[in-house]
Amino acid sequence: MRNEVVAELAALLGALGATLALVPRARLALVAGLVVIAAAEGMLGATLLDGDEARALVASPPRVGLAVACVLVVFAGAFLFVRFPAVVPVALLLAAPFRIPIEAADEKRLLLLPLYAVLTSAALALAYRAVRREDLPPSRLLAGVAIFVGLAAVSLTWSQDVRSGTISLALVLFPFALLVAVLARTPYREWLPRRLAEALVALASAFALLGLWQLRSKDLFFARDVEAANANAGFFRVTAVFNDPSIYGRFLAVAIVVLLVALWLGRMSLRSGLALIALLAAGLFFAYSQSSLVALFVGVLATTLATSGRRRRRMILAASAVLVLTTVGLVFAISRDDPLRRVTSGRSDLVANTTEVIREHPVFGVGIGAERRASREQAEAHGRRLGKASHTAVLTVAAELGALGIAALIVFFVAAGALFVAARTRDEALGIGLGAVFLVIFVHSIFYSGFFEDPLVWGTIGVAAAARLARPAVEAARPTPTPTPTPARVQPEPVTAVRRSTRA
Repeated sequence: MRNEVVAELAALLGALGATLALVPRARLALVAGLVVIAAAEGMLGATLLDGDEARALVASPPRVGLAVACVLVVFAGAFLFVRFPAVVPVALLLAAPFRIPIEAADEKRLLLLPLYAVLTSAALALAYRAVRREDLPPSRLLAGVAIFVGLAAVSLTWSQDVRSGTISLALVLFPFALLVAVLARTPYREWLPRRLAEALVALASAFALLGLWQLRSKDLFFARDVEAANANAGFFRVTAVFNDPSIYGRFLAVAIVVLLVALWLGRMSLRSGLALIALLAAGLFFAYSQSSLVALFVGVLATTLATSGRRRRRMILAASAVLVLTTVGLVFAISRDDPLRRVTSGRSDLVANTTEVIREHPVFGVGIGAERRASREQAEAHGRRLGKASHTAVLTVAAELGALGIAALIVFFVAAGALFVAARTRDEALGIGLGAVFLVIFVHSIFYSGFFEDPLVWGTIGVAAAARLARPAVEAARPTPTPTPTPARVQPEPVTAVRRSTRA
């Protein structure tokens, strides 16, 4: 990779920009943070593409026309968000799942281009609102996000794979830190939780129907590896618009948990809720994703406990413990004669590789983006079969950022949990729903990769911050008290008049 020094300087600038956009109260600091993040993104992009590759992106008139059209669409979206800023969270959610295949720098990647376009429009609108001195609440509650993003960005200076680290910063951490900053400064409206849930369930239902269609047609999109695996397997895994059946299954699991929150709290009818859950469960089944099923079980258990009384919680915990122990016992009995590598589908090798990386770099890690390369080197050194990434978010953080990264990750989780609890005090369904989505994705990331790469993780934090920073609904709806008129004092009737009326 060329210009590694420029990439490291861009990483430091991006860390500064993320901190300015997330933490300070001053509008000037917010605008400066947005500008610095944009500059850092441009510098990172310049280091990934050389001159010939950059010119190839606009080498033909159709590509130039497409680029101009995209710029116009972004500015049109910014104009819309200036007039209607409260719709930003829903627009970002609708764009979040879709990835567009792009070939650049001799690599093919599926990029979140629709999300990046909507996010750019929302950031421009936020900067305009800040310049116009509109009321923007402070966001000091997001210091935990700034600490983690800042440490990850600084670690590029000692990363053993600068190119992969640059890609992670340019496509994941800096855009998603901006996502949190934009959502936290978005005006909160009481209709937002319902609209977000409707958008999420509508997307998941469409994906489930598409997955069932793929089961019948045997056609997949953006998933050549899965097609090859399906040809050699006795079952057919579907992916909808995703390139991985596990990511597809995780999205459906998230939607099912949100529906359960609405059912437990009486926010929707039982008939409609069960019908939608049945559709999503059918789509999830044919993903054949064990990690998604485990995440769904934990999410269902957590939401049920959060919406139940103390006595019912004890019964649910006891039944869940019996179910878990029984399942673990059956798995152990069936596979006790099989090697650990086969039982875990090779995940034990991945964990062993990453553990060796952590042992050799315990404090600072190998730097952002370098865990895959370091794990491959460990696999080659110890003669293990698999030399891929760890597929476990916590192990990846420990390998890339060391003990400092684990400490920053704990701060990140504590800050997110505090925001979810605060959001629950404003709207019970919102707080429990956001926490459940975050939990499902985290549990899934224990067995599969993609925790920080999922925009829903960062979106839950941003929406919770917006709900926490908004003026309490009770105070906003409380009418101005009006003075109550004092009733006129009634004079007692003279005693003499009472005596006369009695005699008469």
